[in-house]
Amino acid sequence: QVQLVESGGGLVQPGGSLSLACAASGSIVSILSMNWYRQVPGKERELVARSGTTIGYLEAVKGRFTISRDKAKNTVNLQMNSLKPEDTGVYYCNAVIATSGKDRGTYWGQGTQVTVSS
Repeated sequence: QVQLVESGGGLVQPGGSLSLACAASGSIVSILSMNWYRQVPGKERELVARSGTTIGYLEAVKGRFTISRDKAKNTVNLQMNSLKPEDTGVYYCNAVIATSGKDRGTYWGQGTQVTVSS
C-alpha cells in the first residue's frame, strides 16, 4: 500500500504565494516521478509540474511555480508565486512508484483546494 498525503493550499489574494507539500509513504522501493496536477470544474485534470528524470512545467505557470523533491524523504513541494485567479483549482499530488522489482503504479493524493481571489 502506498499513500500520498498533501498539505498546504487555501485562499490567497492575486499576486500572493502558497506552498503545497506531498509526502509518500508505504511499500516504496523507488519513486520514478512526483508531480502536481490541478483540476477545475468542467475541465480535465492538467499536469502543472513534473519532477522525474527532468523537470517540466505547464506553460502558464513557468517562472511562477517551482517544484522541488526531497528524494531521501519521499516528498515533493510546489512553491506557487505571483498567483492568478486562473490558478484556482484542486491540486493533486501524483507519483509513479515502484513497489517491488517488477510492479509499479500511479498514485494520487486526496487533493487540496487553492483559491486565488480578492
